[in-house]
Amino acid sequence: MEANIKESEAQGYNPFEHRQVKKPNSFIRSLGNLLKASLGSGILAVPLAFKNSGWGVGIIGTVIIAFICGHCVYIFVQVSRNCCKAVRKPLLNYAETCKVAFAIGPKKLRPLSSAAGAFAEFSLVFTYIGVCCIFTVLIADSIKQLFDQYVPGCILSVQYYCLILIVPLCLMVQIRYLKWLAPLSLMANVLLIATFGICIYYVFKDEITISDKRVVGHASRFPAFLSTVIFAMEGIGVVMPVENNMKKPEQFLGCRGVLVIAMTFVMLLYCVLGLFGYFRYGDDLQGSITLNLPMNDWPAICGKIFIAISILFTYPLHFYVVTDVLTKYAEPNIKEKYRNLAQVIGRIAIVCLCGGIGIALPMLEQIINIVGALFYSILGLIIPGIIETINRWEHLGKYNWILWKNILIVLFGFCSLISGLTVTILDIIENLNKKNE
Repeated sequence: MEANIKESEAQGYNPFEHRQVKKPNSFIRSLGNLLKASLGSGILAVPLAFKNSGWGVGIIGTVIIAFICGHCVYIFVQVSRNCCKAVRKPLLNYAETCKVAFAIGPKKLRPLSSAAGAFAEFSLVFTYIGVCCIFTVLIADSIKQLFDQYVPGCILSVQYYCLILIVPLCLMVQIRYLKWLAPLSLMANVLLIATFGICIYYVFKDEITISDKRVVGHASRFPAFLSTVIFAMEGIGVVMPVENNMKKPEQFLGCRGVLVIAMTFVMLLYCVLGLFGYFRYGDDLQGSITLNLPMNDWPAICGKIFIAISILFTYPLHFYVVTDVLTKYAEPNIKEKYRNLAQVIGRIAIVCLCGGIGIALPMLEQIINIVGALFYSILGLIIPGIIETINRWEHLGKYNWILWKNILIVLFGFCSLISGLTVTILDIIENLNKKNE
């Protein structure tokens, strides 16, 4: 009886009416933020995914993955709203949603609520550490190309450029407030759009031939395709901040909502760039399509410079997610007079960690695949499937179809994780053996 009363009270609570956001975002701005999250530097790696899958499988696979990723975002937002009603809070972030879902779920799982929240938070941390590693190597690769071409007397390996980059990155990550990062983020977006335009220009500049391009790639390379597309498409880490800061959050879901429009646009854009990028460069594609641009045309040179600066400016924003979570756990254990020093040292240590991984593994394609297969499969596929099942345990639909659907999603996530990691590790071993020969 008490449970029914509580459920009734929860249903009568509308979290949207209690949200107090100082500067809420409009529908258009929210759509722009979600697009920005899903159309980051990952879009430049999509042609590589089509190289691994073949263009026919690439188109079909991208559409299917877009649908699955979009559905997982949809169910996670729904669960978050249910959790808001249950605990009578106006909004919850990603980790809080996971914690509350366990706390109000089946009794046997409730003791795991704190562990679920911590696991979600540290999954976010490791995901964005991986993204920072990718950024370090991508910037280093772009700079190396330019220096090798125009400063031939100074030929260095990409590892040295990763090492040199640690210094400016250590300085940039000392910016601690998001409002101070906003100008950098705006400039990064402008440069990324310009880079994308330059890539499209070179893709369609000359006649495209498709006769020598594979419709279906080797089956052994399909996990690499999955990992790359999941990495490029997943923006679930920013979904809750976007939804939580909307002026009319009820417009986020629905057939004409922010989520559907954003994911449809992303899917179409990825299909176009992936398809024609593969048609243009074929098996010569590298980890980022910008690395395939010619070195003797000024637009291409600008594209390489733009992407390097854009990623450099974006780095502190992704880094913020890492420090935000780690500060939450570390700060209570540090005396107040040492907290500022601890912040400085901690930020430098994390940048050095990311740079060290880039130096040890300067393989852009492989790092992208690891982050996509391991971290984004967990955040974007496995966790949403589990969380919805727990939240709707008493109402799983006719024939428990929600349970079976989520089992398939979680299995897909684990298959992507295991197969992607396996193929990537084999690729790394093969590349290292080639270097040693």
